[in-house]
Amino acid sequence: MLIRIRSREGLERLTLDNPHATISQLKTLIQQHLHIPISSQTLSTNQNLLLAKTPADIARFTDMSDPQTPIAALGLTHGSIVYLAHDTQRTVSGPTFSPAGSFGRKMTMDDLIAKQMRITRQETPHCESVSFDRDAANAFQHYVNETLVFAVKRGGFMYGTVADDGAVRVDFIYEPPQQGTEENLILMRDTDEERLVDAIAMGLGMRRVGFIFTQTISQNKKDYTMSNGEVLQAVELHGESGLKEWVTAVVKLKVNEDGGADVHFEAFQMSDVCVRLFKEGWFETDIGEEVDPKLSRMKKDVVVGVKDTREVDNDFFLVLVKILDHQGPLSSTFPIENRITQVTMRALKNHLDRAKNLPFVKRISDFHLLLLLSRFLDINSDVPALAECVQTQSAVPEGYQLLIESLASAS
Repeated sequence: MLIRIRSREGLERLTLDNPHATISQLKTLIQQHLHIPISSQTLSTNQNLLLAKTPADIARFTDMSDPQTPIAALGLTHGSIVYLAHDTQRTVSGPTFSPAGSFGRKMTMDDLIAKQMRITRQETPHCESVSFDRDAANAFQHYVNETLVFAVKRGGFMYGTVADDGAVRVDFIYEPPQQGTEENLILMRDTDEERLVDAIAMGLGMRRVGFIFTQTISQNKKDYTMSNGEVLQAVELHGESGLKEWVTAVVKLKVNEDGGADVHFEAFQMSDVCVRLFKEGWFETDIGEEVDPKLSRMKKDVVVGVKDTREVDNDFFLVLVKILDHQGPLSSTFPIENRITQVTMRALKNHLDRAKNLPFVKRISDFHLLLLLSRFLDINSDVPALAECVQTQSAVPEGYQLLIESLASAS
């Protein structure tokens, strides 16, 4: 039977051959293997023993003071932790606590704590707030609500700007090729298309700032903010971005006071420790159906509170971000890429005809329209140049205007 002993030197392990051993036998084992005299030992199942400062404080912990009590009577089983206070000076041997590095430096308690992977809640996000362009947010939620009726998952990349104070503005949402089910969202990413998207964003003075996805009606009946699969997907994209202000947004249906359902947006950042755990390969990525979806599994023990565990509540990884809205510079009326209905040049003609009374630059001030046009333009020069006209709302060069009109007329 394995018993873990936590003292001021850290966590050590002892093996009891007899599961009916008494406290006296456990103390003898500690004396033999940890070299702490029985007379100096105070044991307790209460972690607060390690916070006791004086002998009088230590003496208050009496739950393991009777040497004849079987340890099983205290509820101690294989893997349980017993807390140990003592007044002896000792040097702990073994690779975990012995001199570290090539210079033989002795490890302090601060070093030991630093070597443990501790998971705590991150209270403050790097992102001060996230503001959604009303039209872009509405175009996304309207499709999942009216067409997909929240039956399958849908996702997209958010593009916009990051202010010096960490405030994020989302001005358009790009929806990559994907396959959604009730529980999973598979992004079938097209690198060539994403290069076009990034070139447009650069010309608009924007960049990729986050990931947005929906939860389905069936998921709303489950008790979690984000599932373990969603955490894995979100933290992978967060880590890929290299942007500390990166935002993850969740769109779901929520029951209102009248018993109806309202579309609800929530925004989070994945915590710093979550991103670190993912990059260092701590997450179990093969998730079986038997795993509780509100728990993320680790490949090694982590410390949550005072407990060593391999299962972490997903909420520990989420840092809430305040949501605002604004009216951005782009429209979102052009048909959106990679949806059920394919976008054609007929859509371009219809769009330009509907807006024919507006200046030409206004007529093309829509990311999804620019994405269609970019397939016929040079990605290194034409795409950023046309997008820059939209950003500055300056006159579109006649050559581009003629090309766009001829593409629309050819439909």
